[in-house]
Amino acid sequence: MQLNHGLHLAYCTNIHRGEDWAQTFDSLQRYTMAVRDRVCPGKPYAIGLRLSEQAARELAAPGTLKSFQQWLEEKNCYVFTINGFPYGKFHGTRVKEQVYAPDWTTRERLDFTNLLFDILSQLVPAGVEGSVSTVPCSYKESIQSAEQVKAMRDNVWSCVEHIARLSEKTGRMLHLGLEPEPLCFLETSTETVNFINQVRAEHPNDARLGKHLGVNYDTCHLAVEFEEPRDVVRRFLENDVKISKIHLSSALKVRSTAETRTALAAFADDIYFHQVIERGNDAGLKRYRDLDLALAQNASATEAKDWRIHFHIPLHSQPTPIFDNTADHLLGLLDILKEQPNLCSHLEMETYTWEVMPGEMKKRDVVDQLVSEYDWTLKALAARGLGSK
Repeated sequence: MQLNHGLHLAYCTNIHRGEDWAQTFDSLQRYTMAVRDRVCPGKPYAIGLRLSEQAARELAAPGTLKSFQQWLEEKNCYVFTINGFPYGKFHGTRVKEQVYAPDWTTRERLDFTNLLFDILSQLVPAGVEGSVSTVPCSYKESIQSAEQVKAMRDNVWSCVEHIARLSEKTGRMLHLGLEPEPLCFLETSTETVNFINQVRAEHPNDARLGKHLGVNYDTCHLAVEFEEPRDVVRRFLENDVKISKIHLSSALKVRSTAETRTALAAFADDIYFHQVIERGNDAGLKRYRDLDLALAQNASATEAKDWRIHFHIPLHSQPTPIFDNTADHLLGLLDILKEQPNLCSHLEMETYTWEVMPGEMKKRDVVDQLVSEYDWTLKALAARGLGSK
């Protein structure tokens, strides 16, 4: 939906199953329109589209894309952003480290991302920027050589060149957002800045990079890293790194007591990675590849420490005596957006973990859950003068 100061808000449709275009479109009709009718009736409604590689190829067919454009017009909807992070299946099967594959060392990732921009350039309305978010280059364990790192820089730059050509051809401002995530090649804001600066050094004085490459700032991910939003934004601005999109998301925050660890077992699933970062009393950080490993390695621990867990929980979730959340990071970023509304125009709620949440967290259906996400977010935005028009 359209907000004050030219901002746009959507929820990411990766919460729904959609591995081919037929399934993706069915989810839009069944769920997205039901949410629209409750949160934005009678006004232009924004869709944060998630497309797998298969769905993207099928949608790109001229007749299919034309039909979708007509459907968007009939429904008074528009697309301003696409989640290009997951390439293949994202629900109902083991995802884990496969979510990063193919990574930016490969031609497959470049071709997929270019295709998403081809589609987006035909969907985004005139006067609205278009963004695609993507993987943080690769999973950190997968990168073993300087040649791989160079391949990632080269492929990202090739994508920038493609985006720039499309932007000039269509008159739409398009940009790619690298999305730092715990234990990935781009894990922190500093690593992200360093990578973009390395690309910049290889292509000096080329304005296309600043316009078309930036970061997708996921508030869950950087909160898990114990980063503070003002430090993150300052670092990006000082290095002329564009904030392409903001993922409004919240992580689990706990003290790792025996009681808490027992309760956390309900969040350990076989589908997604739930990386854990622990901060000890000396403020040092320890990283665990997944929640089950963190629980196993601390089964007999007697000292409780601060844990941040990469599990996207509903934005409206209230703290309990055991579980807290990182909403303070998200709200801190919105405070900055209030001060600098031109910082980023793309906001997307991204609580994709609906199917794997513990039972007590999903007693309602997914439409009710998403409406509550909108209610929470719109209230937070309105309190900062950033509400809907």
